[in-house]
Amino acid sequence: MNKIKIPSLRIGEIEVKTPIIQGGMSVGISLSGLSSAVANEGGIGVIGTAGIGMLEPDYTTNFKAANNWALRKEIRKAREMTNGIIGVNILLALSDFDELMLVALEEGVDLIFVGAGLPLRILKAIPPNKFREYSSKVVPIVSSARATKILFQHWVNEHNFVPDAIVVEGPLAGGHLGFKIEQIKNPDFTLEKLLGEVISVLKPFEKQFNKHISVIVAGGIFTGADIHKFLKLGANGVQMATRFVATHECDASIKFKETYVKSQKDDIIIIESPVGLPGRAIKNQFLEDVANGYRKPFTCPWKCLKSCEFKAAPYCIALALINAKKGIYEEGFSFAGANAYRIDKIISVKELIDTLLEEYKTEYLRFNKN
Repeated sequence: MNKIKIPSLRIGEIEVKTPIIQGGMSVGISLSGLSSAVANEGGIGVIGTAGIGMLEPDYTTNFKAANNWALRKEIRKAREMTNGIIGVNILLALSDFDELMLVALEEGVDLIFVGAGLPLRILKAIPPNKFREYSSKVVPIVSSARATKILFQHWVNEHNFVPDAIVVEGPLAGGHLGFKIEQIKNPDFTLEKLLGEVISVLKPFEKQFNKHISVIVAGGIFTGADIHKFLKLGANGVQMATRFVATHECDASIKFKETYVKSQKDDIIIIESPVGLPGRAIKNQFLEDVANGYRKPFTCPWKCLKSCEFKAAPYCIALALINAKKGIYEEGFSFAGANAYRIDKIISVKELIDTLLEEYKTEYLRFNKN
């Protein structure tokens, strides 16, 4: 059994020994501690950037500078703790997307995962001759084959270039979802189906550019058997976020982690986020109060998300999430994936990845016996 090796993941010139990407989690859930621990185990550790400066003392008065400094600091701390692969996750919907992208590029991160919109452009001010250098680091996150085709065709038309990899995120993910509420449980939108459709869309681009485009799946991946299943279906790697919350190295408070451990299946619910998207979270009194029409008054120091109508919002999503990170659940809640209730203990990142790889090997043997 020890001779069975999980296939490595290649993204451009980068080879990932363990094809597991730790999903970037904000606000403040995956920072240098978690990302470096994952990178040290051969996977890709990812720092979540949304609201990253909210832990800085000058955030309310100097928000952009606080975000930039916090991101720069966490990248440098992660580099001090690992020689492995470090990425960042930047939401295209963030008002300071361009500034955070520049910080990530200046600090030399290996990969930049871009979600919450299609990155039809990388930076407004990017020099045309730098596009290939910068964009080779960008891994878009999409929720459909249609979005994949639009993005890739745009890059071909504008730059004669396509990304080296893409993340396909299904409806079982935690946090904000790229699906309408009625699509979340619709069998036409399962991750298995989305994967096949995206692979089909990518084939002409791979042929046109004579290159392999790695496809990474995300949303509901929980066990090594799940990893085996999706690799057999044609994926090249997996992205997992929820599993990494209940690790000692996760940058959230112990109370945040225990919320996952104590959750039951009925506690995992779909909410309507104040930024206009459905999201998956763990039910608590804060969310029940909001659902019953109670408003949580707040002062918005700046509009951190482009789509947020903060004057009409019943609460500040960023503030609620940073409170949860700190364990202040009277004023916040936790986002979580559909399988969060299956977590029953807090372990180390090494133990988690070792377990996933052993489960993969077991499933590999079972599959090849049949």
